[in-house]
Amino acid sequence: MAIYQNILLAVDLHPVCDEITVQRAVQLARENNAKLTIIHAIEHINAYGVAQAYPTVIDLEEQMVTEAKEQLRKLAEKHGIPADRQVVDVGSPKAVILNRAQEMKADLIVVGSHGRHGVGLLLGSTANAVLHHAQCDVLAVWLKDKGAHPL
Repeated sequence: MAIYQNILLAVDLHPVCDEITVQRAVQLARENNAKLTIIHAIEHINAYGVAQAYPTVIDLEEQMVTEAKEQLRKLAEKHGIPADRQVVDVGSPKAVILNRAQEMKADLIVVGSHGRHGVGLLLGSTANAVLHHAQCDVLAVWLKDKGAHPL
């Protein structure tokens, strides 16, 4: 019996850091015969106090989304993740990941975590927020020195 049926994989679209996280999520999806969805969140650009810059900010965000979709498509295609399971959304990464996980009834979220010094900084802010607010299991893949170690 499979432990997981719906896995959500959150990526940074960083060429070195994402690879081991994606490999781990793909492996878990195969082992559990689970559906794997890959997601990338783009933070809103803060333009408060610069009203005349607002149209430029919107254009820049649209360009960022377009570029992220293309990068995500290439990454997903390399690992056999179909187009209907590729998501790029604009907003707080924590909120985007948690909302999508809830919408798809994910039973596992896989995130990369950039290793820092000290226990308090072990997880990055997004991974830490997801870990503490998710309503399902979370696998944080620790990324340090171009390698990764599952926590």
